[in-house]
This record gives sequence, C-alpha cells and structure tokens, in this order.
Amino acid sequence: MSQPPPDAAARRAVPAVTCYPPDTLPAPDMALYARARTGAAKIGETRVPPRAGRCFRVAAGQVFRITCVDGPQVGDLNLWSAADLSERFYSGKTRALHGTHLSAGDRMWSCFPFLRPMATITADSLGWYGVDADGAGVHDVIGTRCDPYTNAVLTGGQYHKCCHSNLIRALAAETGMGADAAEAHVHDVLNVFMCTGFARDTHRYFTKASPVRPGDHVEFFAEIDLLGALSACPWGDCGVNSPAEATCHPLLVEIFAPAPGALAGWTPPPPAPYDRSHGR
Repeated sequence: MSQPPPDAAARRAVPAVTCYPPDTLPAPDMALYARARTGAAKIGETRVPPRAGRCFRVAAGQVFRITCVDGPQVGDLNLWSAADLSERFYSGKTRALHGTHLSAGDRMWSCFPFLRPMATITADSLGWYGVDADGAGVHDVIGTRCDPYTNAVLTGGQYHKCCHSNLIRALAAETGMGADAAEAHVHDVLNVFMCTGFARDTHRYFTKASPVRPGDHVEFFAEIDLLGALSACPWGDCGVNSPAEATCHPLLVEIFAPAPGALAGWTPPPPAPYDRSHGR
C-alpha cells in the first residue's frame, strides 16, 4: 500500500457533493397515480415459475404488481419500450438518480438517447425495511443479474437457469427472435425483493436472505407501453450462495387498468430534450 501524504486527512475531509440533486428531477404525481389505482380492474396475470423467466406487456397508464405468492423469492426485472426494444431500462442512471435501492416514488429510467421514466414505483410493502445494520436494503439496482459467463469463470461449469439465460429464453419466446438476438437486448436489472449491500470492510457486493414473505408486493405505474421480463431467481431468497441449496418459489405479475377517465390530463413522458448535436 502507498504511504499517505502529509495532507491525507484534509483530502479525505472534503465535503461530498450530490451529483444529481433530487429536487431538480421531474416529480411523479403520486396523488394522481393513487386515484387511478383506486377502482382499477385486474385485466391479466403472468405466473413466473421457480428458476424460470416469463414476459408480460403493460400499456401506458396501467399498473403492474409483482407479488411473492408461496415463499421468499427474489426476481430479476428487465423492461423495454414495447414499441422499440432499443429503449430499455438503465439501471446505472436510475441508481445515480435515486440511489442503490428503490421504493415508492422512485422511477425506472430508460437508456440514452431516450432517458425518460419507464415506470414509477407506486407501492412497496417492504418499504418499512429501509437500511439495516449491515447497510443492506431491498430492491437493488447495483447487482447485474446472475449469469452463465461469470459462473463459468468462477467454477468452470455450465449452468443455464441463471437469470440472464432465463430472461433470454423469455424474450425469445415472446418475440420469436433467436436466442443470440434476444441476448443483445437483455440488460442489467432491478433486483425485486433482493436484500443487498456493500460490505463496509471490503466494499464487496453481498446478499442476505430477503425479508419478503407471501403477500408482499411492489407496484409500478407504466409511464410508457412496456414489455417486461421477470426471472424467478434460481438462488431463491438469496440467503445462500448456491442454487443447489436454494429453495425457489414462483412470482406473480398482475396487470391493472384504471377506470376510464381516471388519468384525465396525463400523458406519457417524452424523451429527454437534448438536441443530440454533441457539439458538432
């Protein structure tokens, strides 16, 4: 380790600066969303089997709810614009704007050059969890998704039911594209119900058994027409570091449509207003 300079303490003591002050973000109209949710009718559902992935579609202005139904289980969520798969969830920018873990009032933002809200979290039955003594929270945007490439590097083995592959198979089945084409669209996820943080000593990413229980749920207001894919992670509640030891359960996705007129005056958000000249 290098030796600290004489002014090391002063260098460390400089104040932190919030990169993206949240008070300058366009605020979601949570009261409007709540009124629209009241009286909304369930119009469909998708059950995601354990260790598998499934797609679902949600129209702008509708709500989708992800529920733990049988036992503790985490899920990896991808979102795309239903009209253009090149517009997809951007976990890194969402993390920069809202923090490492999401809850009610936070939004899932799309990638460049669109950068607009794709979905807004409107309800979270695990919102009580906050940040625990280990520095962990729920619904993270720091983990990427379990994948077969990292597994092969770490273990030398071949494993195909990881969330990355589950999402590929789900997207391929939904769209009819081949697995290679689908893989190009699968991206970093929102880890629904997953309890995670960074160790204070090593700063390494860790998981712990999720606090989710049957009936717990998180709801999202679809800001644009969406295609979603959810994988019921083969690590179960992520309380163990081996899928062979994990107990896995299904997840339920339900779609709700507001009553006619409940969203009067609301329109889907436009893409970011940058002119894309890049100084040319």
